[in-house]
Amino acid sequence: MTQLSTGTSIAEVIADGAVVSVYQSIVDLQTGAVVAYEALARGPEGDLASPDALFAAAREAGLLAQLDEACRAAAFRGAVEKGLLAPLTVFVNVEPEVLDAAPVEDLVAIADAAPGELRIVLEITERALAARPAELLRTVERVRSLGWGVALDDVGAEPASLAFMPLLRPDVVKLDLSLVQRQPTPAIAEIMNAVNSYAERTGAVVLAEGIETERHLRTARALGATLGQGWLFGRPTAEPDPRLPIQALVLPSGCADRDGTATDSPFGCLPPGTPLRRSPKRLLVELSKQLEREAIRIGESCVVASTFQHAHHFTPATIARYRDLVERTGFVCTLGEDLSQEPVPGLRGADLAEHDPVRGEWDVVVVSPHFNAALLARDLGDTGPDLDRMFEYALTYQGDTVVRAGQALLSRVAPRPVGARPAARPAGAAEAGPVDGLSPRVAAAGLPGRPGRAATTGDALLERALGATNSGVTIADMTRPDYPLVFANAAFEGLAGFRTDELLGRNCRFLQGPDTDRAAISRIRDAIVAGDECRELLLNYRGPDRRPWWNEVHLSPVTDADGRVVQYIGVQNDVTDRVEAERALRQETDRAHAYLARIEQLAYTDPLTGLMNRRRFEERVEAELWEAQVGDSALALLFLDLDGFKAVNDSLGHAGGDELLQVTAQRLRSHLRRSDLLARLGGDEFLVAVTGLDVATARATAEDIADQLADAVRQPAEVRGQQVTVSTSIGISVFPEDAREFGRLVHAADARMYALKQPR
Repeated sequence: MTQLSTGTSIAEVIADGAVVSVYQSIVDLQTGAVVAYEALARGPEGDLASPDALFAAAREAGLLAQLDEACRAAAFRGAVEKGLLAPLTVFVNVEPEVLDAAPVEDLVAIADAAPGELRIVLEITERALAARPAELLRTVERVRSLGWGVALDDVGAEPASLAFMPLLRPDVVKLDLSLVQRQPTPAIAEIMNAVNSYAERTGAVVLAEGIETERHLRTARALGATLGQGWLFGRPTAEPDPRLPIQALVLPSGCADRDGTATDSPFGCLPPGTPLRRSPKRLLVELSKQLEREAIRIGESCVVASTFQHAHHFTPATIARYRDLVERTGFVCTLGEDLSQEPVPGLRGADLAEHDPVRGEWDVVVVSPHFNAALLARDLGDTGPDLDRMFEYALTYQGDTVVRAGQALLSRVAPRPVGARPAARPAGAAEAGPVDGLSPRVAAAGLPGRPGRAATTGDALLERALGATNSGVTIADMTRPDYPLVFANAAFEGLAGFRTDELLGRNCRFLQGPDTDRAAISRIRDAIVAGDECRELLLNYRGPDRRPWWNEVHLSPVTDADGRVVQYIGVQNDVTDRVEAERALRQETDRAHAYLARIEQLAYTDPLTGLMNRRRFEERVEAELWEAQVGDSALALLFLDLDGFKAVNDSLGHAGGDELLQVTAQRLRSHLRRSDLLARLGGDEFLVAVTGLDVATARATAEDIADQLADAVRQPAEVRGQQVTVSTSIGISVFPEDAREFGRLVHAADARMYALKQPR
């Protein structure tokens, strides 16, 4: 279990209520008033102070749910104690891995006991979207039933967040900080097109994170954000400034509106009076394929959800189509009786309960930012040939209906299985057997396009020749669904670890696994579609015990008299020894590079604090000075020298002095922006470069930051079991006002720092 440097465990941190919240302001970009605060978790000073370390330790100890509950309770109690009540709103995060079990009753009690209204918006990160869609939808419903708002965090970091946005209907869309801080790109334009379209339809509020400079602020406004958050407006603090102007955050009402519940069947989501048509299943199959093609055209910002009644309808041809959907869209799930949780790698499946009405439906739902469509059909109970069975159906592009149908299917999807291997084929899926009338080993070795001919003496000769080769040889029939094997020689039996009768009728895909290179598989598919030969290296798995081996496979097409590809011949060799030798060589090379990188790091890093040394700091500042000159901005240099350090060093020894310097370095780093630079010169001297400042206000901003750093250093610190207090003198120089070169800026800041130390 992860321990603090003082010996305190993560369990004790949670039990002792040592988790606290700091609060970062969220402002209205038009008025500048504070409308909300986001609660951010912090641990006790030490190894678990940062939220990343805190949650990593809880995850390792199996206490993630307990820590998540403690963080939210601390956020609520702190908000009440600090008077962050209406008209203010408090944003609180929920950990994706404990979504469905996250307790809210105690939080409701805290909110109800507040002396005024405690307004809450629960933030859900996009990490929960694909992993736990059903829990996510249930959590959103629970939150809305309490009258709380919902925010979707980190939108734009992954395309899937755009696909899930209309399904979750968040009240607040929080733009990932990369959208504000990066240069505009076509990808950012696509994201903002989707976000602003959603906001216009629903009235949702757009909030930009990571605003640290005036340029970031201009970008956020240009992207359509009306709310902002970032260090330009203030750092997270335990005591929000009560003097700041405040106003109410108005959340939309339309985002939460929906007819029905997540337990509806998709067909049941059709509005009353919807015209219904009747059709045999063969037409529904073609309509389904058309919607699948639309989803592939849209790409990664698309969600596809479907039903197949029973797993035996999930045929080899369907498997091939859905494999393409998984690779080219954001999220795909399918439901059916006896369907496994992952019928195809990356495809989320669900077995429908016995009395679930969805068992009687044929549904395909496509949801994306700009295109929504659903084929919703109900089985009329006909018997007879499968493709002639009759359904009544509607094909709808009405956004609300499509979204509700998608929610109905996603609410039935189980969490992503951990470490589960996909089945070779869905239960009940048809297998293609060997070609009739031929020896199994030479079934496809005859004339192209004439699989029904009788075996000949030439076939026996060919079988003996292929049996003598050390390379594995297979032949796949390209005229049959899912391209089954119709020939495998003895060498391939040894490579695959299965008998011939266990190989024939199956696609070689069942030898692959979750670690097989998806890019290599995609290249093979592209070559087969084009009718070309190809050579690839694939990680395969041998026999029932799934032992890994590296397969160097060469695939060549066989055509008939009309030029149509009817078979593919595969020549396959086990090159595991070669791959492992190359990997060992790469590892040795990587270790050598890591050693050189470590040497370089030591040349540029202060070994005691891990900060930059003067040499590296000077290089970085020179680059920032060039950027400031080109971009017409300012840069401030702060020279810090600790006051009272020598007394600590004398009384507690050099080890105590070193520990105090480490604590000071950590405090300074935590009060600076990510874009600012921090170095230790040596002894008790530090340098700070504050970048991207406005020329007119640079000195005033630097003085404010210097005051904050001085306050941070002045706080008592525990060093070798004793409470010690030091302060700092800070000299400031500004580019371009004081100097334009690094050396002169350091000299000016140094001189001003020493002037402050002189007795007055």
